[in-house]
Parts: sequence; structure tokens; C-alpha cells
Amino acid sequence: QDQLVESGGGSVQAGGSLRLSCATSGLTFTNYHMAWFRQAPGKEREFVAAIFWSGGITSYSNSVKGRFTISRSNAKNTVYLQMNSLKPEDTAVYYCAADRTWAGDQTCIVEPCSYWGRGTQVTVSA
Repeated sequence: QDQLVESGGGSVQAGGSLRLSCATSGLTFTNYHMAWFRQAPGKEREFVAAIFWSGGITSYSNSVKGRFTISRSNAKNTVYLQMNSLKPEDTAVYYCAADRTWAGDQTCIVEPCSYWGRGTQVTVSA
């Protein structure tokens, strides 16, 4: 049973917006900080954003700061990634992840995250 399931990916033109969702099940959502990563073809997976279990602290990579917003609904056990002003270089498979260790923009990097989703494709055309 998948415990993290991403949705909301798709194809959009540059300058457009998408909202990704990651629904969780089988874990106590408020025990986990959540993160979004992405992996473009031929590149390593990279950190995008992370949010503290309470939602009170967020962290972003420099490449998305000011354009993307991470949020969560602890009532719905779901984390979101609102992506605005999309660029072709944002094209990637986007993954959500969950872990009990908070490390800001090093979340899931200083130590592997406990749970990962299967990813959702985002394609941005010029």
C-alpha cells in the first residue's frame, strides 16, 4: 500500500501554474515533516521545499523561492506545492517525502527520508 501518493502534475506553458498534492495514509501525519524533491532527466534528485510538521516553518531551494509555496493540511493528511511562474527548467518528476527529522533545506539529505511517493510528472513548455 502506497503511503504517499502525489497528484496534480501535468503539462503547462511557461509562466503558468500547477498545484501538486501529496496524500498520505498509514502514518501519523503530524509526526512527520514533509518535503518535495524533483528529478529532471539525466540529473540527480534535488530538494525543492520542506515544511515543519506544524506548518510553521518552511524552507525552499533558491531556484524556486518566491515562485513555489509549500503548505499542508493536517486535517486532510496532505501536503501541497503551489507552483507559479513555471519555467521550462522546472520540468521534472516531483516527489514528496516524509521524515521525523527536520533539517531545513537539508531535510531528507542529511539522512534518508522514511517515506517517498512514486512521483508525478511536471512538464513546462517554452
